Amino acid sequence: MKQPIKIAAAAFLAAAILCAPVSALSAQSACVMDAQTGAILYAKNETEPGLIASTTKIMTGLLICEDCDLDAQITVPPEAAGIEGSSMYLEAGVRMRVEDLLCGLLLRSGNDCAWALAMAHSGSVDAFVRAMNARARALGLRSTHFANPHGLDDAQNYSTAADLARLACAAMDNPDFARIAGTKSRRIGAQTVTNHNRLLWRYPGADGVKTGFTKAAGRILVSSAVRQGRRLVCVTIRDPDDWNDHFRLLDEGFSRFSDVLLCARGQVMGLGPSGAPMVCDRDVRALLLPDECVQGVRVTLTHGGGQAAFLCAGRVLATCPLEERRTGENNGGTDPENHSGPTGRIPQESGRADPRGPGASERQYGGSGRAGRSR
Repeated sequence: MKQPIKIAAAAFLAAAILCAPVSALSAQSACVMDAQTGAILYAKNETEPGLIASTTKIMTGLLICEDCDLDAQITVPPEAAGIEGSSMYLEAGVRMRVEDLLCGLLLRSGNDCAWALAMAHSGSVDAFVRAMNARARALGLRSTHFANPHGLDDAQNYSTAADLARLACAAMDNPDFARIAGTKSRRIGAQTVTNHNRLLWRYPGADGVKTGFTKAAGRILVSSAVRQGRRLVCVTIRDPDDWNDHFRLLDEGFSRFSDVLLCARGQVMGLGPSGAPMVCDRDVRALLLPDECVQGVRVTLTHGGGQAAFLCAGRVLATCPLEERRTGENNGGTDPENHSGPTGRIPQESGRADPRGPGASERQYGGSGRAGRSR
């Protein structure tokens, strides 16, 4: 009887360690989301609406990045100068680049930058707010409503942890937004603006996105971190210990993934136009959740090269360049017609195009096999 008791005790201890970040969480509501799939890995009151303070600026920044020329010069309107709260201390009539105002918005959290950008985008703040709400509907943010572009307290300016996570996933998918949100500091005229997001310096892989605080809203933090190409977005609302909580929640989120070898260097993925085997030029790895697997491999072949894309549920897990293996280099390795992975379980080819045809050929390998896992 002692051995089963020991096993049960060990399992209980492991579960307690796994749940420690959850039980110690200080936030009123929280959400951890996988940006690739939208899967929620952790949630606490994630659909409860509340004030969101300056995390409102995520939507402001996203609209500007999507719709505006970042190199354009705009004139700071009188209404933006002297606005309350965090500020870049803009002067009315000054000409500034849109990108510099975006840096002031996302790094310094300048309310004056938000106002100036809103007017430059839509001609008026009211029109810009309508655009914000239209974009929220398009993103499926059903429990979100914006009343202004900066996040100063307003009962009609609210969201939830889950909606903020979805918004941040969309924003970080925009290359310009992601680049600016991940900038630690930037020189703008006579000022050097430093990002308020401490995780950029302290958490490995952190690359965004926005802080927020008012007395009424409390401390709000939306963060993003990437490991091996896999992004997690974490949101906490009304959290007095947000920095530490994000460390724990992101660590817990990444611990759900396994490091999987999708294809080994030298693995033959097909025959090139010349008839020579085409092989992966490196080991291909990815972080996968327990219910994820390689469901297909799309191979594109060209003269002397190509690419393999490893697919799961229609999305690309990873890609790898292919190179031609010249005669005599196989050394008894994988047969050129065997497209299996390192464990022989990557799905087999179906509907193959003739690899010896002119130009590039693209091939889809179907199935539901799982590649070998390595932890």
